[in-house]
Amino acid sequence: MRVALLGFLHESNTFHSVPTGYSDFARASLTCNAAMLARWRGAHHELGGMIAGCEETGMEIAGGMATFALPSGTVTEEAYEQLAKELLQALQQSLPVDGILVALHGATVSEKHRDADGEVLRRIRSMVGATLPIVATLDLHANISRAMAQHSTAMIAYRTNPHLDQFDRGREAALLLHKTLSGEVRPVQYLATPPMIIQLSRQYTGEGAAQRLYQDLDAVLQWPGVLSASIAMGFYYADVEEMGAAFVAVTDGDAELAQQAADWLATRAWQQRSQFTADLPDARHAVQSAMQSPRKPVVLMDIGDNIGGGSPADSTILLRELLAQNATNALVVLYDPDSVQQCLQAGIRNTVSLMVGAKTDTLHGTPVAIEGRVRTLSDGIFIEKQIRHGGWGGGDQGITAVVETAEQHTIVLTSQRMAPMSLEQLLSLGIHPEWKGILVVKGVNAPRAAYAPIAGEVLLAGTAGITCDDPAQFHYQHRRKPLFPLEADAQFTVTA
Repeated sequence: MRVALLGFLHESNTFHSVPTGYSDFARASLTCNAAMLARWRGAHHELGGMIAGCEETGMEIAGGMATFALPSGTVTEEAYEQLAKELLQALQQSLPVDGILVALHGATVSEKHRDADGEVLRRIRSMVGATLPIVATLDLHANISRAMAQHSTAMIAYRTNPHLDQFDRGREAALLLHKTLSGEVRPVQYLATPPMIIQLSRQYTGEGAAQRLYQDLDAVLQWPGVLSASIAMGFYYADVEEMGAAFVAVTDGDAELAQQAADWLATRAWQQRSQFTADLPDARHAVQSAMQSPRKPVVLMDIGDNIGGGSPADSTILLRELLAQNATNALVVLYDPDSVQQCLQAGIRNTVSLMVGAKTDTLHGTPVAIEGRVRTLSDGIFIEKQIRHGGWGGGDQGITAVVETAEQHTIVLTSQRMAPMSLEQLLSLGIHPEWKGILVVKGVNAPRAAYAPIAGEVLLAGTAGITCDDPAQFHYQHRRKPLFPLEADAQFTVTA
């Protein structure tokens, strides 16, 4: 059995003022054929799981291409078309194949194609015909469209947030494709899309209503005839028609059962929809709580500047509040290439006076004045060997400077945006995060895998920004209506 392996992953925040270009993908990861296999074999990622599943079952990987970029703004049309062209060329060169494995995010948006994932699948399907099996993996934050369901044979989404099961889902996809090609199963799938948004602060699968959703999913996976089932919590920072929660069931040739399973999951979620809303403390109250907490260090999640959701990584809202309340011994990481250059010019052990942060736009505070000693200058490269959200084995935050202030604040300044998925981001700079009183972490759920083991307490701060927790703060132009909680009178009934 010959299969093609493809990957095109990007979480597109359409409210970010800076678009995502081809170079952002090339810099992060863009590999083909043998280089692709070398890059992803053994990785804690769905592509690594797909490779392992193929090797386990004896399926030959005929070739392919895989690329991703850090969550950021809408993908430029030039970048999207060039990447799609290269992807399809890699597929063409792999033909003939018996099946395709494709890793997608599910919340990719280009300037022309709001459903960019559905468009990629449509082009793949057009090349290989209507019957060739295509099994796709998706991020838990996918906005799943009808086109994505129509042009794939089966879709499988992550089941944990933080995303720690990516390898497992990739392997699951490969095993399902093998069973399909062997004639053991005939996958059919159904997509249910109740009109609801699950706020990001309620998407932690380790507790509360989100945990109950996945207990329901575990139950459905035990139903006779169900091959796979998925919950996509959605990504409401992408202004697209299919924005919102979605539920998928894949069965062995039984379309009625697939609809029954997906509708049951959707109905169970709809019944507890009020549990997926939140009203978080603002910056002032969040900092007060962090300072008063006896459980140190306090991990203070800066939701409005959630880098994993495509934010600019330079919000100063919490830093300014920490200084206003005379906090001490806090750590803040900011994307600020200009300040990094000033630190390089000053040199290690020398004093600098800087205006840091808030230079991408005007939505995330204003630059803050700090003065301190340049403690560390680093190349910003680190390696992570543990399973972490995103499946990354390491990171590159660019040339990085660490400044220590008189208030014992540690200000980390990076020249590339870096989502806080790994403690190695700090440990590689000689920082012991467990020694700090407050750690400002620019994320919500994804950083928990790294930070929870050292945290005395995790607090969520309802800060402003393009990843703020409240969907009512965004001006949407393309979303479907109604959507709960934006329209409190939204209704959902399943089709008999």
